[in-house]
Parts: sequence; C-alpha cells; structure tokens
Amino acid sequence: MTLTDLLPADTVPAGPDAIFDAFATWAEKQGLTLYPHQEEALIEIVSGANVILSTPTGSGKSMVAAGAHFAALAGGRRTFYTAPIKALVSEKFFALCEMFGPEQIGMMTGDAAVNADAPIICCTAEILANIALRDGASADVGQVVMDEFHFYAEPDRGWAWQVPLIELPHAQFLLMSATLGDVTRFVDDLTRRTGRSTAVVSSAERPVPLFYEYVTTPLHETLTELLETRQAPIYVVHFTQAAALERAQALMSINVCTRAEKDAIASAIGNFRFSTGFGKTLSRLVRHGIGVHHAGMLPKYRRLVETLAQAGLLKVICGTDTLGVGINVPIRTVLFTGLSKYDGVKVRLLKAREFHQIAGRAGRAGYDTVGTVVVQAPEHVVENERALAKAGDDPKKRRKVVKKKPPEGSVGWGKPTYERLISAEPEPLTSSFTVSHAMLLNVIGRPGDAFAAMRHLLTDNHEDRTAQRKHIRRAIAIYRALLAGGVVEKLPEPDEEGRRVRLTVDLQLDFALNQPLSPLALAAIELLDRESPSYALDVLSVIESTLDDPRQVLSAQQFKARGEAVAQMKADGLEYDARMDALEEVTYPKPLLELLEAAYQTYRRGHPWVADHELSPKSVVRDMYERAMTFTEYISFYSLARSEGLVLRYLADAYRAMRQTVPEEARTEDLSDLIEWLGELVRQVDSSLIDEWERLTNPQDPAVEVVPIDERPPAVTRNTRAFRVLVRNALFRRVELAAIRQYWQLGELDGDSGWDAEAWEAALTPYFEEYDSMGTGPDARGPALLSIDAEPGRWLVRQTFDDPAGDRDWGISATVNLDASDEAGVAVVEITDVGPLTG
Repeated sequence: MTLTDLLPADTVPAGPDAIFDAFATWAEKQGLTLYPHQEEALIEIVSGANVILSTPTGSGKSMVAAGAHFAALAGGRRTFYTAPIKALVSEKFFALCEMFGPEQIGMMTGDAAVNADAPIICCTAEILANIALRDGASADVGQVVMDEFHFYAEPDRGWAWQVPLIELPHAQFLLMSATLGDVTRFVDDLTRRTGRSTAVVSSAERPVPLFYEYVTTPLHETLTELLETRQAPIYVVHFTQAAALERAQALMSINVCTRAEKDAIASAIGNFRFSTGFGKTLSRLVRHGIGVHHAGMLPKYRRLVETLAQAGLLKVICGTDTLGVGINVPIRTVLFTGLSKYDGVKVRLLKAREFHQIAGRAGRAGYDTVGTVVVQAPEHVVENERALAKAGDDPKKRRKVVKKKPPEGSVGWGKPTYERLISAEPEPLTSSFTVSHAMLLNVIGRPGDAFAAMRHLLTDNHEDRTAQRKHIRRAIAIYRALLAGGVVEKLPEPDEEGRRVRLTVDLQLDFALNQPLSPLALAAIELLDRESPSYALDVLSVIESTLDDPRQVLSAQQFKARGEAVAQMKADGLEYDARMDALEEVTYPKPLLELLEAAYQTYRRGHPWVADHELSPKSVVRDMYERAMTFTEYISFYSLARSEGLVLRYLADAYRAMRQTVPEEARTEDLSDLIEWLGELVRQVDSSLIDEWERLTNPQDPAVEVVPIDERPPAVTRNTRAFRVLVRNALFRRVELAAIRQYWQLGELDGDSGWDAEAWEAALTPYFEEYDSMGTGPDARGPALLSIDAEPGRWLVRQTFDDPAGDRDWGISATVNLDASDEAGVAVVEITDVGPLTG
C-alpha cells in the first residue's frame, strides 16, 4: 500500500487530525514509530504552519518531509522537494516513488525532467528558484520542503534558497538541516511573508547520543583500539582525496577482518568488474575490510563501498569531508584526522557547522545505542607525547625533550579547538543573494509590473542595505543592456496583464533551467561545414564548449602540453627565459576557439542573458576520441586516477547533451557513430550513470530496475554500431603509435599476445624504409581504411595505413575476440600480422 492509497476522497475533506492519523498509521505499518519531535513537526505541518526542522543527523527528517508531502496532497496542493545536489534529488525521487507511486512524483534537475506536471516534484534548489522568479506569487507551489537548508549561506548558490522565501508568499515551508544555528530571523521573516505561524522544532536530544574523545595516540594505535573495542564501522575523515587513499593503503598492515569476514566480503563482491589502476587498488582494500569514499571515484565504486558498509562488511572507510551531504554510509564512529582544511583560498580551522555536519554521521539509528566522535591530535603533538612518555617521570629527561612544532604554514590547533567546536553552535546563516540576467528576464516575462516586482525582490531580501544598493545598481545595468539590445521594450501604456515592459523574444519556459547555452550551440552547429571530414568532431567540440569545465582534466592536459613543449624547446636550443615566456602561451586544447568566440559575441548581442554563462572551448571527449584511447588508457595517460568519477560524469554529461541538443537533421553517419560510441563507453565503465538516467526517464517501466552491485554492464558487442567504433579506435590507437614509432607503447598494448616492442619495430622498419611518414588525419581514421569480416565468435579486421604515396598496401591485421570483449567491456584485439597485404 502506498501513501496515495490513504488519501481521502475529493468529496470528503480531511481535517488535520485525520491527515496526521493516516500518516502515523502508515508509518506504524512500515515498522516505524515516530519520534516526539517528528510528531511535533507533523502536527504543525498539518495545522498549516511553516516549520524549521533543526534536528541532528539520523533523527528522521526524511520521514517528516514525507508527511509534509502527504499533507499537501491531502489538501490538494502541489508540493516541491529541493536539495543542493542532483544525486540527492534523484535518490529522493526514487524513494518517494516507492512511498506514493511513480505517477504522483516528478523530477527536474536541469538536465533531466520526468513527469514534470506531477503533484510532488523533486528538484534542485535552482529549479524552484527560477520557477518562483518566473511565476511569482501565482506559481503553482503550495508547499516547499527545503533539504540541507544550510546551503542558504553558500556564496555562489545561496540565492536559490532565498528566492522562494521572497517570491512564494502563498506556500507553506519546511526548512530542514542538522546545522542551522540561530533561526530567529527566519521565524519572523517567514511569518511576515506567508501570514502563517512558524514553528521551530529543534531536538537537542539525538536518537543515538554522541560521545567525543580527543586522543594523542598514533593513528594506527587509535584505529586498532577502536576495532578491538567494537567501535566499527569507522569513518576516517581526511580533507584531500590523496590523503584518504594513502591512509587506506597504509592501513593494510592492520588485520582489520577475520578470515570468515573476508570470505563474506568476497562473496558480496561477486562478479563486480574492477578496472585497472584505482579499481585494482580498491579491490585489494575492500577485500581487506577497508573502504575508500570520495567524490573523485566512479559512482559504481562509491556504491560498492556504501553497499558493503550497509551490510556491515567494511570495518574502516577512509574518505573526505563530503560525508556531510547526501552520502549513504552508515557508521558508528567518526575519526577526524585534523580540524583544519584548505578551502580553495587558504588553510583554515573547521567551522562549527562543518564539524557538526560530519560528526553527526556517527551512530546508526536502529543499530547503535551510542555513536563515537574521535579527534586525532596533530602529529607533532602525538610525537611530543610519545617523547615525554619515554622520558617517564624523570624531570631532567623531560626537560631535555625537544618538542616538535607544527609544520610551517599550517594553522595551529589542539585540544582547546576541539573543545570549542564540540560546544559551539553552528554559525548563523548569512545571506548570499545575487542578481543575474536570468533573474530579470524571468521577472519581466511574468504578468504585472516588473519594476514593482524587482523592487520587492531587491529591497525585501535578506541582504544589508549596502549589499542591496550594489544589487540594485547591477539590476539597472542589466536592464539597460536588455533594453539597448532590443530584448525588452517599454510600453507607452500597461498592457492587459499590467506589464509596463515586455520581452520582444520568445523564451522557452525552461531557458534558465536547462543547459542555458544550448540555443547558442544549435546556432554554432549551423556554421559548420557538413562535408568536412572533421564535422562530427567539430559538432562535439561545440557541445563540449557549453559544458562545465572538468578542472582536474584541463589542468592535467595543460601540464602535459607544457611538459612536451619544454622538451621540444630544449631540443630546439631555446634559452631558459625564452622557454618560460613561450610556455605562458601553452594551454589545454581549445578546438574551434575563434569560431566559437565569434559566435558567442554575435549571439550575445541578441541574447544578453548568456553573459551569465561562460562559453568554454575545450577538448576532453574529442581528445579521447582523437587519441583512440579507452577510458582506462585516458585516465592513465593524464594521471587522473583520483578523478575517475569526475571524468566519467563529464563524459556522461557530454553524451546527454549530444543526445538532447543535436537535432536529427544535423546528424551524419559519423556523428551518430560517435554518439553511440560515447554512450557505450560510459555504460561499460559504469553503467549506473546511464541506467539512472533511463530509470529517471521511465520510472514506471518495470524493465528498468536497480541492478545488483556485482552485475556486469550489458555485453559490449550487443551494440554493433558502438562496438565497430571501439574496434576502429583500438586499431587506430596502434596506427597513431606506429606513426610516431612508439614501439615500447605498442609492446605495452600487445606484448601478451607476442607483439612486444622488438616485434613491432621489426615489422614496421621495412615500412619506414619505403615511406617517410604515416598519416593519422581524418582520412586515415575513416571507415574506408578499415575492413571487418564477421565470423562466429570473432571479427577479422584489417586496418590499412595511410601512406604518403597512396599505395594503401600496408596495414595491421587482427582478430577481435567477441566473448573476451564482452568480459572486458572493451574491444579485445589480438594482432595477427603487420605488413603489406598478401595474397
């Protein structure tokens, strides 16, 4: 039975008591007993009040949110759930589908929309903010449930949590977070704006109480003691991904699990596919009972760690401070390795909010009676304590101990910092309002007086007067630019809907919600030469320029490009100063830079709002394709093992953007092949990203299910079109290496099948005695130089070289093993001959 089945008939209006009793009965049937603070919050909600729910992590805020949605549906109101990250939104989407039934739940995240007219909508905070700006008080939003409301203070994104509070006076609000601090200002503000009373439900009492400890033992000893006293699972908090992995590897010397526990882990892992590189490292760690968890990992690896942790099979998990938001890792003990972090600008002490957000994850409701938070003293303090202990009680020996000091440049902290953070309340939330072109366009586009609406938005927000004046000046500047660009026009008299200014262009309803540069991408694609051999890759470059920058990848590309440039300049005999000057010009690849910048400037004149979004030419997918590399080869080439997850998310975003943005009439055979290849590449590396997208698109399709963690992706050979591209790339990778005579790399690829570096060199030397070069351009990659003969269980392939004389008689012959390819998720190629075509 779903909650929807408990809704009263339209002809029988339900009172607050009936709604509360229906929900409480449903919860009881799920085996759940509502906590007193949950009952208090729900009573306020069904009575029509706003609620600020500031209760500890693990105290059941999600159940209150579900009750709020139920109350809204019972009252015939549309209700929105918002969260800061897409993963949390999609997780809540599926959870609510189970509670209410898929037909009642919709989702909007900016790159995916499902059942958008549903009565319950899950969305990112920015989506709701833009709806509030577009429709104002007339928006069909009867209730707003804001999760992780402390993001209100985020400098770049806080505006999205504030705008609905200002623009939706008819809505009922449920604001939730474990770390809100003093909320008096929000109580008064919400009551004034909505006319509803506002209740604060803050339970200082955790369902699972926490105990804090500051230790001066070495970390290995601390962990050993925690394991021996049955305090596992233990989450060891680090503030860099590198430190988390290094710590996990160092802990391999501790015997974390028994033989039986290791066998249970191996059984749970089953046929899970670990790739080379980080995957092999993680495989060794988890089989030892040690997990790693951070945002740079592939989603399937994080899911594996979470699943094993939920089953109680991992004793220690080394991760980063991202644990605070939407991470599903049940733990008993949180162990801080430090109380300072680098925030992108400087090293600073943790804020009380950050400390409590992470510490609050300790203690599993329903599993633990208590949770433990341990703070590890700084290393120099630990070493000083050991030296003093070694000196014993002898005053002379103790005086001779030379105490170590904190590393230079570090921020000092110790037990006083620990004690202050434990007792400190989270810092008050500070306003982070911003003004953008999209904001003005949304407000101008809605009925009524846009000037009055903007005045309200700019003067009745939560900023101080100085900040408000700055926002007003920016809004005026944007308005004047829109007016000068002809995007808006003044009306001599208000129109029938009360507008004094109006838009002169038609904006799609979701222009600020989905990829805002997609219309520019379509315009730029029209500028490309469809007959060019590079057309497909140029379309890809246009799409890539509209995506968010994967900074780690671009930094790695620039680092490698500069390394290669320095080596070449040294070979050319350039002086040091000249090399350094020339190096400033070397950056990561930016295909179509001039064309795209010109298109951007032209488009911007008629569409000034794109100034809010930076066009960023780059080559990640194109770079991988042109280098004919697999995902694993690309990660290894740029040393991106700690950023696999980021790279894959970028590839998945590129695939979705290509699928959604490029119209059918702009697609050629080569472009369709490229799109299929990209989708299959993502699926084979980690099918969860594509599977989740398909589940979101088809939430009611019983064929689209959550797969077990050890289930392999679908056979790579089933998608013949994509597999042909994989085979073509595998052969062309060898052509590219042969062209620059990188025999040792060819040996790395094919040494196991008898084609080591010496064999490759011997085979190719006669070619280079006959020809002085080997082509690697678009013609060399083209399908005309690759032949494939399909036989049962294998493909026989021949990749012909693009020689300068045009003879086309030299090439590589190979066999592609189909079963082995399905097992590996890539084209498994075995070279059979390199030389002129015989027979």
